[in-house]
Amino acid sequence: MTKVTKGNVFRDLGFDASESADLALRAYLMAEVRRFIESNNLTQVKAAKFFGITQPKISYIMNGMVEKISSDYLIGLLAKTGGEFRYSFKQPTKRQVAERLSPYRSGRYSTGRK
Repeated sequence: MTKVTKGNVFRDLGFDASESADLALRAYLMAEVRRFIESNNLTQVKAAKFFGITQPKISYIMNGMVEKISSDYLIGLLAKTGGEFRYSFKQPTKRQVAERLSPYRSGRYSTGRK
């Protein structure tokens, strides 16, 4: 049976919203570093020298080991390439907000105040 992801494979695998967003960001950044390395025909040793890191860290990147490297670290590597960062965040729809806020509006969650 084939399962199609709804946008974030980590969320589909059961990670909570925060962790799945972090893992997806790291996977994206890692893919961009890998793309830079491959498009410039760098070996892992040459890439490590270019970025000023060890070859095993390049291996983690090339093999998609997202749990081994932080997003901050990957951003630092991408900054060294001289490329341009672009940022985006898609705001949730009114329906998505309503679904997320409904438990708080119905009183199911107490604020702890009296």
